[in-house]
Amino acid sequence: MPLYCDVAVPVPLEMVFTYAIGDIDPVVGGRVLVPFRNLRLVGMVTALHDNPPSVKAKPILTVMDASPVMDAKLISLGEWIAHYYLATIGEVYRTMIPLAAEVRQAWAYSITEGGLEALHDSAVIGSSRRSKLSVDDMMLEYEVLNHLADSEPVREQTLRSATGAKKELLAGMVRKKWVTREDISALRDASRTVRIAVMTNGISGETESSGRKLNANQEVLLVALTCAGGRQSVEELNRLLVPRSTLGTLVKRGLVNIVEEAAEFHYAKVIAKSPLDFDLNRQQVAALAHVNTAVDSRRFSVSLLHGVTGSGKTAVYLSAMQRILAAGRSAILLVPEIGLTPAAAANLHRIFGEEVAILHSGLSNDERAEQWHRIHRGEARMVVGTRSAVFAPVKDLALIVVDEEHDTSYKQEETPRYNARDVAVMRGKLNDAAVVLGSATPSLESFQNAKREKYTLIELTQRVEDRPLPEVELVDMRAEYQLTGKDEIFSRRLIEEVTDRLAKGEQAIILLNRRGYSAVVLCRSCGESMQCKNCAIAMTHHKGSPRLECHYCGYKIPVPHVCPKCSSEHIYFLGTGSEKVEERLHAAFPTARIGRLDRDTVRGRHDFERMLNQLNSGEIDLLVGTQMIAKGHDIHGVTLVGVVGADFALGFPDFRAAERTFQLLTQVAGRAGRGNTPGKVILQTFYPEHYAIQFATKHDFNGFAEKELQFRRWMHYPPFTAIANVLVRSDKSDRAMRWAGEIGKFFEQTRLEGVRVMGPAAAPLSKLKRDYRYHFVMKAQSREKMNAALKQMLQYTAEHEIPRTNLVVDMDALSLL
Repeated sequence: MPLYCDVAVPVPLEMVFTYAIGDIDPVVGGRVLVPFRNLRLVGMVTALHDNPPSVKAKPILTVMDASPVMDAKLISLGEWIAHYYLATIGEVYRTMIPLAAEVRQAWAYSITEGGLEALHDSAVIGSSRRSKLSVDDMMLEYEVLNHLADSEPVREQTLRSATGAKKELLAGMVRKKWVTREDISALRDASRTVRIAVMTNGISGETESSGRKLNANQEVLLVALTCAGGRQSVEELNRLLVPRSTLGTLVKRGLVNIVEEAAEFHYAKVIAKSPLDFDLNRQQVAALAHVNTAVDSRRFSVSLLHGVTGSGKTAVYLSAMQRILAAGRSAILLVPEIGLTPAAAANLHRIFGEEVAILHSGLSNDERAEQWHRIHRGEARMVVGTRSAVFAPVKDLALIVVDEEHDTSYKQEETPRYNARDVAVMRGKLNDAAVVLGSATPSLESFQNAKREKYTLIELTQRVEDRPLPEVELVDMRAEYQLTGKDEIFSRRLIEEVTDRLAKGEQAIILLNRRGYSAVVLCRSCGESMQCKNCAIAMTHHKGSPRLECHYCGYKIPVPHVCPKCSSEHIYFLGTGSEKVEERLHAAFPTARIGRLDRDTVRGRHDFERMLNQLNSGEIDLLVGTQMIAKGHDIHGVTLVGVVGADFALGFPDFRAAERTFQLLTQVAGRAGRGNTPGKVILQTFYPEHYAIQFATKHDFNGFAEKELQFRRWMHYPPFTAIANVLVRSDKSDRAMRWAGEIGKFFEQTRLEGVRVMGPAAAPLSKLKRDYRYHFVMKAQSREKMNAALKQMLQYTAEHEIPRTNLVVDMDALSLL
């Protein structure tokens, strides 16, 4: 039995930590609960050995897994992610294993000698009076110390319930060294169960022999149970208008038993035709044959499936997955947004039944753990989910499909900052699996790889059943203003077309890629705009709440009646968001049934599912929304798409602005005409001559890609160079500036062959979530040289005591904000 094990813990340190094994039995690839400083953390065992560390090794607290939860290939994938994206291996493994539900986070508080002295000397109130605490807080401190004085360590929840103290007050007492806080986190059972009430067979006999009659409430419950077949969940029975104690009385009388059973998982019920309801056309058959050949070869391959919107890419994916399941192998289907998961999961569940598992952040921690274990046990071989599903522990992986592979949602914006599309390619390589990247508007990186024949290009140029692509009509909003003299949201042509479609009983979608009611709130007297206190960004006005909200940090304030700077009452609201568009549509079309789809109306997966079902069933005539409505939805009743202000992004300081605009316009245009009636798109723009707009009106991806790639080549941007964004941040402006200057000196003094560094400069968002931000943009012809340069920089920052948590290294950055 080895004496020690190395454990990767989720902290921003480039090392693993050695722990003593004792009399327990950890396994490589399994998880353990370990002490780390004053915390208890879940780590991954990376090695077993007999080599003692230079300091005394702490013992492992608990072994969580008797067998590995990650196989050798997943461990290798984690190591590659850590190396490529310059993340610590512990943070990578935490991301790959979504089992946080299996540890219950808990803290306990104990009184210190200093706390006892403060209590006994009545120094609490005196000391507090010299502080900025209120009288109520002084008394709360006394209550906390008094509660802790005669007892063992007390759990935080118990202490807060007994005294009414809040976390902030307890944190202040820790800083005063009156109390200590200890991490007492422990394992918990994450199995989801439901309590079921089951009728017994002794109802009539019991009432006759004892003479005890049922009261009205008891009869209500028993009738409800009888109608439900003799069994019903306790949660459902509690919704009846009877006291909850009634059920307990029935249990005591032996008329009902309560049993616990495994909770069922909710699969979406999306009202839509299955993609497999149609016969595959010639191009789809050829594409499917190519994918099947790649899978059967059991060799790594990457194919780019470039198909116009409505060409039936999903049917190709699902047909290939059917064949894989029949062969006893596994597949993963990635979709970019949680909103797309209900439809994708519904299709897979309809075809594959209980062989399907779902993984995405919209699930509860317990639900994610349940789904993950089903996959790990081999009970589910078809997996659908968002970016984290790329790590699903499937057995005998045959195929990974990345749908809408161009979508920026595949890039994680926190450590580790991986791109699931690229991780899927690497996982396919490690597993000798086929990878299919699908999109109507592929990323230029993937398209260039196909041009270089690094990927195989498969094209679907025709829509299913030879349906025509929608006609796109441009409306120049500059000319519209000159003709009407009014600054309107909707052009006359858009109003005409919507009126016509509604009269015919058809549906329409209106896209405005901006949430809220007004984008900017300012004072007409002094010009002051309402800025977020945490971020260097204007707050957005939401009329329904009403509130001003920062869409970056979530900070909210009531709508001011006077200017906070000059007290003027002349508050002015500028700009348009989806909430205002919905209001104006109600005014223009008072009899239409109108829905809105954005982050304010969709709080969870059930909200999205409900809205899509209403649209599919014809309960909604007009749907207004942000880019959430542009991605992958197959609504056959939609014949008109109106685009309002989707060209805003062309003014952003982002070299990908044209590509993102083209992708958004093409994707949303593709929602029209997917049924039997041809579709039309009214595209309102202030930049009708821009090449991204022009190519989008023609559905001409190849033309756009050729022109944009030419610009990228001239300016040395991806896909012709590697790019990284290095961000320096701190809640102190002078400290962030000093650290940025230190790193700037390193880049000036170090010869980095083949790497160009621009900066330091204030980031476009110079303050975000209370942090002041400076950044460097780095370009290199080779990712190996870029990686080496970044590692040198990180070593330099460690030597100069610049905390790793204050640095963000974003390899292959999609945003330079």
